[in-house]
This record gives sequence, C-alpha cells and structure tokens, in this order.
Amino acid sequence: MDSITARRYLISGHVQGVGFRYFVERAANEIGVTGWARNLDDGRVEVHANGTQRKLDDFEARLRQGPPRADVRSVQMIEAAVSESKSFYIR
Repeated sequence: MDSITARRYLISGHVQGVGFRYFVERAANEIGVTGWARNLDDGRVEVHANGTQRKLDDFEARLRQGPPRADVRSVQMIEAAVSESKSFYIR
C-alpha cells in the first residue's frame, strides 16, 4: 500500500473569479485526494492536498492546467504535514 503524503500549492496567475477552486475540488474528488482550497488576499489560490505520490502528481498536473478561463502562471509546491481531512472542500 502506498503511503499518504501531503503537499501545499500556491497557484499564481488569473486564478480567482474563474471557478478555479471548484475545478480543483472536482479534480480532487475524481483523483481521490483530500484537503482544501482557498483564495488568498494577494490573488493566489492556496491548496493543501493529501494523497499518494502518484495521485498528488496527477492532481498537480491538473492544477498546472486549470479550468478554461484561468491563466495559471506558476505553481509553487511545498511538502506539508498530512491533515486529518476526510474529503476535499473549499474554505
């Protein structure tokens, strides 16, 4: 069985007001990742995700693409502590 790890992502670009968090929530549910997403005051979106390395790699690929109206300029990834989230939600 693959171990669960966690990553924190900071996504920059035109990522607020375009359904980015809802896109992230759908992707997480399809892939089987838990955690949360929220808008930051500086215009970025922050995402905390828990899953196997393979699932997180697939999830990150979707974050880098974003929904059609988004313009993702950068995705910063930081290893994080695994949270107790049982599902994925928008903060």
